[in-house]
Amino acid sequence: MRQRRIAIVYDWMDSWGGVERMLLVLHEMFPEAQWYTSYVNREKAPWVTILPKIHTSFIQNLPSYIKTKRILSLPLYPSAFENIDLRGYDLVISVSSSFAKSVITHPGTKHICILLTPTRWLWSQEKNYMKEIPALGGMTFGKAEMTELFVRPFINHLKKWDFVASQRPDKIISISKAVADRCKTYYHRESEVLYPPFDYEYWRNIKSKNSNRSRILSNDYFLVVSRLEPYKKVDLVIETFRRFPKKRLIIVGTGTQFTKLKSIAGENIHFIQHATDAELGQLYADSQALIMPQEEDFGYVALEAQFFGCPVIAYGKGGSLETVVKGKTGLFFSQQSSQSLGDAVAQFERRKYNLGDSQTFLKKFSKELFIKKTKLLITDELL
Repeated sequence: MRQRRIAIVYDWMDSWGGVERMLLVLHEMFPEAQWYTSYVNREKAPWVTILPKIHTSFIQNLPSYIKTKRILSLPLYPSAFENIDLRGYDLVISVSSSFAKSVITHPGTKHICILLTPTRWLWSQEKNYMKEIPALGGMTFGKAEMTELFVRPFINHLKKWDFVASQRPDKIISISKAVADRCKTYYHRESEVLYPPFDYEYWRNIKSKNSNRSRILSNDYFLVVSRLEPYKKVDLVIETFRRFPKKRLIIVGTGTQFTKLKSIAGENIHFIQHATDAELGQLYADSQALIMPQEEDFGYVALEAQFFGCPVIAYGKGGSLETVVKGKTGLFFSQQSSQSLGDAVAQFERRKYNLGDSQTFLKKFSKELFIKKTKLLITDELL
């Protein structure tokens, strides 16, 4: 029997995070698969060298300023993905938080979408993104009402297109129950839940190597590990810790908001733009707690933190409710406000957390389970 031809499609490759770790597991599962994306930034995403040849769209050839300010190129993405030629493939796997799910397949090709979230800036986070649009694009429309006037028709058009695009996959796999609920609400589609893979053995090896290392810093700090983008709400953590100048905060990550966030940070807040996994493991192990201020789609960093014995303070909505165990591996705050987060930090400091049992909890997110379930889902779809 001939080997099945597989294509994997991702929105864009210009950063590193939990999703990108999942992409590498998919590559491990399907080493012969061809990869497609809108564009690649090899400087910001050096991990792509592990993949075979990556097919990019015409967006790859646009000026870097337009690609960096993604809002300026948004009108081009539907065309970029709909014009990807996927003839001859038996299976297409799209991994999508926006456009990749919109690819058009041909008769005889099955399309499975691993849904990271319904396009957040069109649906669940639409109001927040409308406020950010002028800054994201480097544009000035004046008052918010003017932004609404100019941008609203385009957003409404994209919402209709996005809904149509969401009907194209033969099967949707959501990365959390929270995402599955959004998928049903916004796309009117049922989906199966399959948690992203946590590579337990990989991180255990990191922990073993780190056991002989001295501490990077004293363990009197709180930690944020995140892309520095508006939807990640890192500014909320900075605002909160400016109220507590004696509490230290370390922020690990980079993104379009790095300069802005650094400009509003107090002296008790330190930034680390890039950290190796070994350094990251040490930072988790030495910190008081990881803070997650966003409504997470899944919350991969929560698993990393708990593996290294680091409790989590998370916004009590979305995927964090599935990756953090209240009262055992962390606690939740109820509102995305400085007051609510500050109260949670104070509450955290009044109690002790023992993450000894977290290793058993983490096994439900194992890489081996992800591979097994993914293969079963694909087999069922292809038969």
